[in-house]
Amino acid sequence: MATRRKFLNYVLTGGVIGWLGTVLYPVIAYLKPPPLAEANVNSIKAGPLTDIPLNSSKIIKFGRKPVILVRTEQNDLRAFAATCTHLDCIVQYRPDTKQIWCACHNGVYDLKGRNVSGPPPRPLDEFTVNIIDDDIIVAQESENG
Repeated sequence: MATRRKFLNYVLTGGVIGWLGTVLYPVIAYLKPPPLAEANVNSIKAGPLTDIPLNSSKIIKFGRKPVILVRTEQNDLRAFAATCTHLDCIVQYRPDTKQIWCACHNGVYDLKGRNVSGPPPRPLDEFTVNIIDDDIIVAQESENG
């Protein structure tokens, strides 16, 4: 009699566990968001050249990444990844010092993206800037050269 009771307990326990699995799995699968595929962006139109005065900057979105577009006093346009290489804080252009600055830990980059002072371990990633019909086009640097 004891073996029959053990057998029934095992069957009922397995049935309850199976039932819980069939109920909870769809709920958990529904609540877990699906992974988002990141758009593969090679270049973007950042707007007209007149939107950025001399010695100023603008933060633009390059896919899901922020990019800082800087127009120097010499009318050069430069674009860099706008996230600090230290802890991914958003950097900003300081017209008074003519440098790119990270406010989180006082990291400083020059206008070629090189880390000048502070904790950033490496330079900012650079983007190519072209002007086509007074529109600013920012493109990713090719990895081959």
